[in-house]
Order: sequence, then C-alpha cells, then structure tokens
Amino acid sequence: MARAFFSWQRLATTLLMLLALFSSSIEARDLRLATTTSTDNSGLLRAILPQFEQARGIKVQVISVGTGKALKLAENGDVDVVLVHARSAEDAFVTAGHGINRRDVMYNDFVLVGPPSDPAAIRGGSDVLQAMRRIAGSGTRFVSRGDDSGTEQMERSYWRQLGITTAGEPWHVAAGLGMGEVLTMAGEMQAYTLADRATFATYRARTGLEILLQGDRRMFNPYGVIAVNPKKYPEINFSDAMALVEWLTSPDGRAAIKAFRPQGEQLFFVAADRGS
Repeated sequence: MARAFFSWQRLATTLLMLLALFSSSIEARDLRLATTTSTDNSGLLRAILPQFEQARGIKVQVISVGTGKALKLAENGDVDVVLVHARSAEDAFVTAGHGINRRDVMYNDFVLVGPPSDPAAIRGGSDVLQAMRRIAGSGTRFVSRGDDSGTEQMERSYWRQLGITTAGEPWHVAAGLGMGEVLTMAGEMQAYTLADRATFATYRARTGLEILLQGDRRMFNPYGVIAVNPKKYPEINFSDAMALVEWLTSPDGRAAIKAFRPQGEQLFFVAADRGS
C-alpha cells in the first residue's frame, strides 16, 4: 500500500514537472515578426534585433515576405507583430480589427534604377510618373516585384495614375520575388525596376544597375509596426509584441536604427526626424 502511494506520488511529481516545463516553453516561445524583405535584405534587422533580444531575453523569429503577405500572416494569427511599409494597407488592417497600436518607426524612399545605358532616357529626371510613362512607351523591360509588397503597391499606384495597364504587356515582367532577387533579375536582364533605397544600396555592386531617378515626393516610403490584436487571437505573444513596438520607437531603438550605416550611408531615418 505504501509502495503504491509513493509510486503515485512520484508520478504526480513527474507530471507536475513536465507541466511546468511545457508552460515555460510556451511563455518563452519566440516572438514571430512578419516583415517586408527590405528590412531583412538590407541587413537592418540583423544589426538591430540582437539588442532587443538581449534586453528582453527572447528570440525574434523573422519571416521576410512582401507587405501584403506579412499582413495576411498577421490576419490569420500566424505571427505576433508586423513591420511593413504600405500605409493604406496598414490602416485597412487596423480598421478591420486585425491589429492594434500601430506606430510610425522610420522612413526612406524609393528609387527608379536601371542599366547605365538607360534606353528609356529617364536619367536625372524629377518626375516619377513621367519616367514610368517613358519606360512603358519605350517598351524597355521593367521587372516588377509582383508579390503584393509595399514596393509593388507603390508601383501599381503609379501605373493607375498614368492610366497604363501592364497586364499582358511583354515589357512588364511580374517576378513574384523579393526585392533582392528582383534587383538581381533586373541586372541580368538590363531592365528597370522600382526599389527601396536600402535594399538597392546592399545589392548595387552585384547588379550593375544605377539610380536613374530619385527625389520625387511621391517616392516617400514610411514604415510602421503593428501588434496583432489579442482579442482576435488570445494565444499570440502580445506581451513581447508590444515590447518590440515600444522598443523600436524608444530612444534605444531609434538610436539603433540611426546607427545602421553600411559603408557610411544612412539607409533608414527614424520617423520623428522627418523634415528635420
């Protein structure tokens, strides 16, 4: 009888230990961040996230996709937080109740890049719409992200403003790839593409492409961070998601973003510095 009691006691103790370990693994699970390829391809996240991970004592699992796919992952509860760059899509995401506590984080700009030969003769211009019209009119190849990313959404807005339909046009190539891969593809094809400045700076040397147009105010590229709504998905890691939101917009996070200067070039500017 005593032997049976001690056996049950040992079993109960073992179960309690396993339950405690299981609970700890849940509490300590990685923070899942869905983000646009530009923050990953440029090397920004590899440079700044270790500071947050060390301070918070967690690991951030980065899922690098286009903005549209990142928001879809968040809408489905597959990630805890998103860092993206398509303001209208972000606002719709929050309005629909999928995310909360959106914050401005940083910004840079888009650039039109292409081969040094510049067959559409857009070099040095200041009007992105005029340049896009010249590319379409010349029939020179243009490689599009084709992945519903923030970059492709911006590109589509230009074609809409021009009244130009690209579907089925042989000069318009929808790659369905990330920014780095699209830049590589455009370099191989000697084609034009729209890129965020940070990723282009990272890939410039290996593509042979050049910035041919920049500076149009319509090429402004802001980034925002949004936590997934815990009322919709109670099981998400909301505590760490909000910690990341707060850190990215804190003095420490802002300083880390400012300090990211590959080869001395600042590629992202913290949101509060806009216009300063």
